[in-house]
Amino acid sequence: MALTCVLATLAGGCAPDDGLATSVSAPGSRQRGAEAAQPVALPDVSRLATSVQAQVRERHSTLMAKLEGRTTPPAELGDAYGELGLILMAVEYYDAAASCYLTAQALVPDDARWPYYLGHLYRIKGEAAKAAEFFSRALGLQPADTPTLIWLGEMYLDQDRPDQAEPLFLQALSRDPSSAAALSGAGRAALTKHDLARAIDYLERALAAEPRALGLHYSLAAAYRGLGQLDRARTHVERRGSGRPVPHDPLMETYEAVLHSPLTYETQGLRALESGQVKEAADLFRKGLELAPDDPGLFHRLGTALFMAGDTAGSVQQFERALRLAPEFPRAHFGLGMVFNLKGRHAEAIERFAAAVKYQPDYLEARLGLAEALRVTGRLQESLPHFQRIVELDPSLAEAWVMYAMTLVHLERYREARDRLSEARRVHPDEPELTDLLVRLLAAAPDDQVRDGHQAMALMQELLKGPPRGDVRETMAMTLAELGRYDEAVSWQHRAIAAAEQAGRADLARLMARNLALYEQRKPCRTPLREPA
Repeated sequence: MALTCVLATLAGGCAPDDGLATSVSAPGSRQRGAEAAQPVALPDVSRLATSVQAQVRERHSTLMAKLEGRTTPPAELGDAYGELGLILMAVEYYDAAASCYLTAQALVPDDARWPYYLGHLYRIKGEAAKAAEFFSRALGLQPADTPTLIWLGEMYLDQDRPDQAEPLFLQALSRDPSSAAALSGAGRAALTKHDLARAIDYLERALAAEPRALGLHYSLAAAYRGLGQLDRARTHVERRGSGRPVPHDPLMETYEAVLHSPLTYETQGLRALESGQVKEAADLFRKGLELAPDDPGLFHRLGTALFMAGDTAGSVQQFERALRLAPEFPRAHFGLGMVFNLKGRHAEAIERFAAAVKYQPDYLEARLGLAEALRVTGRLQESLPHFQRIVELDPSLAEAWVMYAMTLVHLERYREARDRLSEARRVHPDEPELTDLLVRLLAAAPDDQVRDGHQAMALMQELLKGPPRGDVRETMAMTLAELGRYDEAVSWQHRAIAAAEQAGRADLARLMARNLALYEQRKPCRTPLREPA
């Protein structure tokens, strides 16, 4: 479940708006390195909660006092700039916070804290390249620091640079072999490099270390799908959720404790969720609600934590409280949709997912939930526009392309299915499930204008180069039968049935026997896919 912040964005302008927004600078006459200090304008803090305003003003006053003192050592002055930067970053005045950190870094260039916090500031802003630059600088000052190694690796992964990321995660593992965050990073780096067996090893170990880090299921599903182990892939897809392991990080714990406010408790709660600490997250969200009892976002956060803890009744109560405060809050509608879907109450789930999409049309997870719920209830035609919109919003979701094409096939819109699969393969050339589905369509579609046995066989050669897959054997049998090579088709279908039986899928083996009977009668298959479950 997506767990992104829904707080209002706070402006970070540098122009003074009130009596506190005065420029802060060091007198140029001092001869102790303080000339490195740069002007800092405190933004207008009037929109913040009163208690938070007081904390910001206090830190600002501390800095001013140290600047006015002519004997303040540079290190102490740097700390004052950095401490002001921490609280400004906590209330999302990122530009002003960055200025403070940069000045602190200039005053005390051998202190790793300030480039480290700059790395996190740009990570939070989604600027991975800048974040990597500062994490790298911090790592140069403390080469053995495990959190810095892991966060720099994460930023390299965000830039699709697995070759640079992987050694950092491995170095972190050499210091802490049980680190779920390092194992997760190493696994995702291996997955990006298509080293699937090693990816699975690292990711399974990470999940064993932090079973509540449900975001790992996405990566494991992709790895097992790449190996052709579709049953395992589906198991992980069904268990997917939010949250990846994060390292134990004393500096970020200091940052997260800088404010006593609903925002602080929400931030700490989200961090706990990311590391799979569901009970701790729920407790933090409750503390936030004690300070802000009318905050629908915190009720939604608490509902999410309770849902992840398995307390569906409690989660429904919190989502409904959020909607009483904010009836158009899309994430609370989505949360209720997830609960109802899990309980098999698909009609209610569809209603909630539809509301989430209505109020936030680009809400990808809600639209995917709506499309899947419609498909499961047999409303295939209604699901199509949603699958189409999903792949428009995020073409990287291979699973959505697969479901889109399968829905078209079940609706007997074979030409459209072929065209969508061809498009999907241009986006995901290494996704075997898409290729397998296209081969089945080319080999067994009832539409003569779609079938092309020779093209199907050419694509089959690509699939056969990959890891062994039980479904590939069945697809090969379809292709051979379309080409009139029935004896070979019988042989491949026997092998597919044997693989299903060996995997404990007697039900699947019985279904496969129907195609075997066709091939033994020297007839081709004209059913690319079995009926949806």
